[in-house]
Amino acid sequence: MKKTFVILGLCGFVSLIAIRCKEAEDAPTSTTTPTTPTTVVVTPPVTISYQAVEAFPKLSFSSPVDFTHANDGTNRVFVVEQRGVIQAFENNTTTETKSVFLDITSRVASGGEMGLLGLAFHPNFKSNGFFYVNYTRNSPRRQSVIARFKANGQTADPSSETILLTFDQPYTNHNGGQLAFGADGYLYIATGDGGSGGDPQNYAQNRASLLGKMLRIDVNSTTKGNYGIPRDNPYVGNTQGFSEEIYAYGLRNPWRFSFDSVTKDLWTGDVGQNKVEEIDVITKGGNYGWKVKEGNSCYSGDCSRTDLIAPVWEYQQGSDGRSVTGGVVYRGKKFTDLVGKYFCGDYISGKIWALTYDGKTVTKSDVVANVGTVSAFGQDANGEMYMLNLGNGKVYTLAKK
Repeated sequence: MKKTFVILGLCGFVSLIAIRCKEAEDAPTSTTTPTTPTTVVVTPPVTISYQAVEAFPKLSFSSPVDFTHANDGTNRVFVVEQRGVIQAFENNTTTETKSVFLDITSRVASGGEMGLLGLAFHPNFKSNGFFYVNYTRNSPRRQSVIARFKANGQTADPSSETILLTFDQPYTNHNGGQLAFGADGYLYIATGDGGSGGDPQNYAQNRASLLGKMLRIDVNSTTKGNYGIPRDNPYVGNTQGFSEEIYAYGLRNPWRFSFDSVTKDLWTGDVGQNKVEEIDVITKGGNYGWKVKEGNSCYSGDCSRTDLIAPVWEYQQGSDGRSVTGGVVYRGKKFTDLVGKYFCGDYISGKIWALTYDGKTVTKSDVVANVGTVSAFGQDANGEMYMLNLGNGKVYTLAKK
């Protein structure tokens, strides 16, 4: 019950990933001895000379949850507000104004962990105007919606919506929400395990369900209505009833993922249950363990299985935090010593880490800054990194002390 006591005081606040006040009551009954971590080799954290500073001091946003750019040759960047609005503005520290790019508040069910949660621009956005969003709705029932809209010049038309995919959400939490295009041109979508605590329906391990997964679809095909299935998805043509959209599975709540623009690695943070927060590098067909394991620790089931992929980095819930926010690999030009490092944070503690990865494990974890209620990381067209504070609505970046 320790976690219930610690988190209880936060339950009066809007939180996307940290409102888990009753989950300690859903603790597993398994008595299997926890396994010894075999893949995480981490040196003691070292604080280095960086700090978080406001990137756009004259701007603030309502519960920001995503930051991105359209790769269209302009200097615009975009911030997603949980209530159902996408704001656009010039990528300049002196910017004073923002404009509404899209407003779908009337169709978005927002609050807690629900809302407009992700934005991805089509690789050919400059010519076709298409972009994609991930949001939750309550009508006709509680669902996640993956939809396409079309921009007309500087703004988007709310009536241009084409729904690609929907799936029911049994509870209001663990919705995942990120979506992004890979270098292969396919759209990747992160989904949580459906919520409650302890994945009571075991959705994450159920390959007939879209919950607790990384999905991959072809938005340029119509073989499944308004999208198609990539020919090399793991379960194409299977006869076992597995969902062909699945790219990887065994995830609890993959809150924020990203691609390394150089290596093409797919990184995600996966929010833990009661003990462990983890960072994973996702591979096609991989099983990332939940709810058999929570990180490298046994949670419920046969933890001697050899088919479960361990995280590349994890930390115990406590002083480092209790709710991981996945980040980005830095590929900017401002800080040459940070190039190639993966940045992530914790929503509760506000710690921001720079992880050094050797292709198999994280070999070094440096605490570089602190951003309260860090809800997301993003990048601009130059590979520079930004961090969002859900509570105060500000966008941060790194600066030398």
